[in-house]
Amino acid sequence: MNTQTHTRRYDLDWLRVIAFALLILYHVGMYYVTWGWHVKSPYESDFLEPFMMLLNPWRLPLLFIISGIAVCFAADKMAAGPFAWARFKRLMVPLLFGSFFIVPPQTYYELLADGAINPGYWGFYKLYVDFGRHWEMATPTYNHLWYVMYVLIYTMIAVPLLLLRRRIKWPDVLGRLISGPLVLLLPVLPFVLYRFTLDTQYPETHDFMKDWGAHARYGSWFLLGLLAAKSDGFWRGIKTYWRHALGLAVISGAILTPIWLNWDALAEESASMQAARALRVAYMWWVIAALFGAAEAKLNKPSKALTYLTEAVFPYYILHQTVIIMIGVALKPYLVGAVPEFFMVAIGTAAACAVLHEYVIRRVAMLRPLFGLKGAKSAPAPVSSVSA
Repeated sequence: MNTQTHTRRYDLDWLRVIAFALLILYHVGMYYVTWGWHVKSPYESDFLEPFMMLLNPWRLPLLFIISGIAVCFAADKMAAGPFAWARFKRLMVPLLFGSFFIVPPQTYYELLADGAINPGYWGFYKLYVDFGRHWEMATPTYNHLWYVMYVLIYTMIAVPLLLLRRRIKWPDVLGRLISGPLVLLLPVLPFVLYRFTLDTQYPETHDFMKDWGAHARYGSWFLLGLLAAKSDGFWRGIKTYWRHALGLAVISGAILTPIWLNWDALAEESASMQAARALRVAYMWWVIAALFGAAEAKLNKPSKALTYLTEAVFPYYILHQTVIIMIGVALKPYLVGAVPEFFMVAIGTAAACAVLHEYVIRRVAMLRPLFGLKGAKSAPAPVSSVSA
């Protein structure tokens, strides 16, 4: 496993693609479940909620860990200053472009559904871009692109840490500890602490200036990726114990699902609720550890599909939520039925993202940086050298 941590990691590229695909599917589901979202289908129900509850704890932590791993590898290819500037441009340009030109339809249809504005996109847009608070919200907003903002922040903070790591050879004490069965436990402990401290004081808002609970969690997952990227001990532990993690994930998921479905029946501060909250955190890590191990065992090989999808996934991510909402709103008056509508929204979103990426974004040089792609059309590098 030693050489694996210093060479191409196709398994992590695949995991990144899979994680973003699940994120897109999760947001399709958000159009249908009873939880709050920007707009809702006329077929809103709780049918999908058990599946989404199993997905929700680990989908974003996985992305932040992979982002940290990617940044660690990418930083070794460049001096600190050029690396920081390259990462800043690579993430800030699509963040600004998306906030002004991709995200606004989401806000428009949400306000329209709430009766806060009258129909007319241009009238709305003029107010959206004047940096006011016309609807009790600050606009322009990054909305689902908050992930890009947070990765950008954590990357800039990581630059001096990575520079320090180059100059000082730190003993891999943690790596040695988690090369054994402790890999199933130690990474969980800080997040259990966050769950009962910061998370109770700072509910997640995606307002990057105030989102201290989320920053603690997502920043720590990102940091774990930085530390784990080239830790032979970490990957040795994952390789040895990922099947144990898989078993623990299945058992804990089976225990948690009926609890989640009857959550309102639990007393707020009861011991059973606190135990369920702690188990949810452990479940999150066990799934991620199992995915890392299974991907290394089964997916660590190149393919043309992976090369293409590694480039495509970021434009898909930028586009997908606006596409979901626009297709859903367009279909709503026709009442085509819950199942047909779901497949039309899901397949339509995938098809729209695929067409826009293949025939517009990747072929027009001036559009590529706006969607996080390099200016010249070329095969993307793997996770070991490209930041998520």
